[in-house]
Amino acid sequence: MADKIKLNQEFTQNDIRDLNVELKVGMLGTVTPQGLPHLTLLSSIQPCAPKVVTWGQFTEGMSKQYILENPKTGFLIMSLGKEVWRGKAIYREKRKNGLEYDNYNNMNMFRYNAYFGVHTVYYMDLVELHGRQALPMGKVISAAVATMAARILGKKDKKATAINTWGQNLLNKVDNLKFLGYVDGDGYPQIIPVVQLQVLDANHLIFALGAYGEEIKAIPQGAQVAMLGMSFDMEDVVTRGTYLGIQRVGGVKCGVLEVEWVYNPMPPAPGQIYPKLELQEISF
Repeated sequence: MADKIKLNQEFTQNDIRDLNVELKVGMLGTVTPQGLPHLTLLSSIQPCAPKVVTWGQFTEGMSKQYILENPKTGFLIMSLGKEVWRGKAIYREKRKNGLEYDNYNNMNMFRYNAYFGVHTVYYMDLVELHGRQALPMGKVISAAVATMAARILGKKDKKATAINTWGQNLLNKVDNLKFLGYVDGDGYPQIIPVVQLQVLDANHLIFALGAYGEEIKAIPQGAQVAMLGMSFDMEDVVTRGTYLGIQRVGGVKCGVLEVEWVYNPMPPAPGQIYPKLELQEISF
């Protein structure tokens, strides 16, 4: 396998030390009641023990509901040095006090924030761990160049409406991060970095093979796949749709995702933005 990933049994003490920081990228994969994948940006994800992962809640969102109904999760943590840890974990409990609660609220991000702090800490038991692995930047860059060529040359649906102009600009910026998530055969979300991802048209996302190519090939055609794109200004968007498999787009082999649902996870008003929800009449 070209992209061989080391399977670890647990986090090392160095991992725990290096990930006990505010500035990192954290991704949580959960499963909806309908069995669909969902991705949430959670920078507070970190190990607190060799086989325990925690994250702190300071805003509301869909993932907090999903994890209580289905405890199977996937996670990804990326350091500022572009080292990546990924794995599976199962939710155990949540607490509103304790060492981890104090640790989160003593971080500058929350300690000096006049409006919110971490009010609940979620604990997850480690099931599987892949890490520490450097993000393969050479393969990422070559795949990004190939994806841009496919976007320019590929046939587009001019009537597509799922992703608005703001979302397309966010996803087409090459130095923004993008991640895919799907539910594997064991019922756990798997998360794959796809920094090379671009918007072919408002209903289709494409990503050339290269970095994590073997894992992309393993996604079943027809699977429901979630995608989260984010900037380092903490702007992000989540989509979900049907994975159409690997196709030639503009002559380039690309994974193709047909977008069927778009979600704005950003405060102050997270919510579904496609398909557009009808206004509901309020009775007094």
